[in-house]
Amino acid sequence: MGVPKGRRRVLVAVAALLAVGAVAGIGYRVLAPAEVVTPARGDLPPPVTPAVGVIGRLPAAPLVVEGRLRVYAAQRQVYADQPADRRYRVTPFWSYRRWPAQLNGVLVSDATVVSRWSDGKLVALDGRTGKVAWRVDGPPPGAGFAARRTGAAVVWDPRGLFVATGPDGRPVLVAAGEGHLRGYAVADGRELWRAGGDAGCRTALGTTADGRVLILDSCATPATVEFRDVATGAVLTRWRPPAAGPELTVMPLGCLTPRSRCRGLRTSGPGDAAGRGWLVGAGGPVAAPALDAADRTLVGEFVIGSDGPVLKGWEARTGKRRWQRGDLGPVRVLAVGPGRVHVLTEQRDLVTLDPTTGAQRSRFPLTVGRDGIAWQPGLAYAADGYLAVERLRERAGPDDDDQAYFLMSEPVVLAAT
Repeated sequence: MGVPKGRRRVLVAVAALLAVGAVAGIGYRVLAPAEVVTPARGDLPPPVTPAVGVIGRLPAAPLVVEGRLRVYAAQRQVYADQPADRRYRVTPFWSYRRWPAQLNGVLVSDATVVSRWSDGKLVALDGRTGKVAWRVDGPPPGAGFAARRTGAAVVWDPRGLFVATGPDGRPVLVAAGEGHLRGYAVADGRELWRAGGDAGCRTALGTTADGRVLILDSCATPATVEFRDVATGAVLTRWRPPAAGPELTVMPLGCLTPRSRCRGLRTSGPGDAAGRGWLVGAGGPVAAPALDAADRTLVGEFVIGSDGPVLKGWEARTGKRRWQRGDLGPVRVLAVGPGRVHVLTEQRDLVTLDPTTGAQRSRFPLTVGRDGIAWQPGLAYAADGYLAVERLRERAGPDDDDQAYFLMSEPVVLAAT
């Protein structure tokens, strides 16, 4: 006997509803917001003192945490491998994923790895274990994964994400986005303060070594630099360079980490393209003429820069020349750190100098195997005695895709200095 026509219709309808429900369930599981935490299963390796020289090459840009492990960024993931001096990238030691938000910035403060996401969420991870330390809602950055495939722009140059030390000695995280500025305790994510503003004309640029937030206020006429207390968000002072025009460009200098704990700045405007250098500290900025040139770098209390083929070091406050090196030829400063300035010669030798004396700490070819020297440096990073740099094709341009932009599939070279 066949199934009655009416019953057949009911069965078809039920089957269709079940199918729709199954598809909806699968779609929800795939597309619903999700978080996947994969903590470390083993012990953290001890700190190492790697031999001076090139360690190896990597496909992604690392952040070094406590000299023990390396942290990387992907579009929807923060992950780490170890030890820090491993020649290649290996299976993640820990991993943290979110969906559908995209990773926008990563910052390391001691052993805490702070990540910011396109939906504004701030997630702090214990760098030693990969476990979530805290989560808070922050100001949305207005962008997603704004980096090429190495992730260097996200980990080595995060925008709108800074850290500074408060008056009590505790680190404070500052997050800026869509016209809002907020401060958080790095230890537990507790919100300390918040400030509003106009997203179109107020830009948070970084933090200073003495615990202030540096902001360019272009809403004002003329443009003004504003300093806020990192612990309270209160405006401490507003400042303009003497004789500056109505428009102003400001660049932080001498930062301990990207755009954080900076000791100086350079201002420029129409008719002042070369710019003027300043030291920041207690009170208002102090003029530092040795920093005026665009190719000068601030390392602690010293200014480093080239004068033709000669590399020189000056006292930042007095402008007195302390040393010079004419034996290196034309060089490019790649990165700086406490007690170190890393320069690259035309022969692609990496030379690390003491910024106070110009004395050479190490020198070696920044090459791996038969990679050669036909490349130009991209973004670079230095921490804990390590240096990492992107290698780009000699004729790479900003509009090139990644294949034409990077030297190879593993474009990041890692070295110990």
